[in-house]
Amino acid sequence: MLEFDIPGREKLVVENLCLDYNGTIANNGELIEGVKEKILMLKDKVNIYVLTADTYHTVEKQCEGLGITVKTFDKAGAAICKEEIIASLGERTVAFGNGFNDIQMFNKAALSVAVVEKEGICAKLIQHADIVVNSILDAFDLLLNSNRLKATLRN
Repeated sequence: MLEFDIPGREKLVVENLCLDYNGTIANNGELIEGVKEKILMLKDKVNIYVLTADTYHTVEKQCEGLGITVKTFDKAGAAICKEEIIASLGERTVAFGNGFNDIQMFNKAALSVAVVEKEGICAKLIQHADIVVNSILDAFDLLLNSNRLKATLRN
């Protein structure tokens, strides 16, 4: 579990981290360099879930040996599936994503981080994000360095 004391806000307690796959932690179906290392740094502190329609059919192999949960589902119902997973995990969940099908997931998460990587970002998602970052590594660092969240979210 991670805890963040953010001035002017309630304490943020994080038990779960839900990651969109393609466009967020992977480009063209391959994990972005440095992602494995960041996941390994966080996995003993929070439960990590990768949520994906697995467009490239690579997620299982790419995440093999990381000790995290991978949840795949049909492309047509991705947004609803992601929303239901976040709802089932509860309010102590953070979500990272970049696509239109992440909007409903962001609305359920305690903290949502929109990630701009090589595959771009859905402009509509930004309206539902608490934070927007320029890379997935920056997103992970928000959780690994509590002062970054304080600086960005303080009231």
